[in-house]
Amino acid sequence: MSEITQEKKDELKAFIAECSQKQYPDSYLIAVLHKVQGMFGYLPREVMDQVADMMQIPTAHIWGVATFYHYFNLKPIGKHTISVCLGTACYVKGAAEILDAIKRELGIQVGQTTEDMLFTLQEARCLGACGIAPVIMIDDKIYGELDAKKVIALINQYRKGVQVA
Repeated sequence: MSEITQEKKDELKAFIAECSQKQYPDSYLIAVLHKVQGMFGYLPREVMDQVADMMQIPTAHIWGVATFYHYFNLKPIGKHTISVCLGTACYVKGAAEILDAIKRELGIQVGQTTEDMLFTLQEARCLGACGIAPVIMIDDKIYGELDAKKVIALINQYRKGVQVA
């Protein structure tokens, strides 16, 4: 569980005060949620309760916004995020098999994080790299022309901390 230190609480209060001078509360709530996620890596419940207090907005409204937008993480995520493209080109060229291989290798399902907090697995509708399908993205790097064997080798390189070209 992420604890909000006094330093982080003060930083968040200052950010909220700065935003409130410029905009109406609903319009800067998303900016505040981005700030919280940047500070903690996700949106911890106890921090959202404090944001509700600081902004004088009902907690339910804050959680409604946080759950509506796909960008926000409500649970801690791994050091590396693996997104498997399931767009048409990738799917036709074997993306489902690649996804299954990753799930077996990591022992998790889509939307979950490995126990060691190294990997979080996600699906993507299209990563815009159809010419090298099937593709995955790890963090912000795209890898293409994959098969199950290549993707497991790639994951193992990340496990070892090897910078993958």
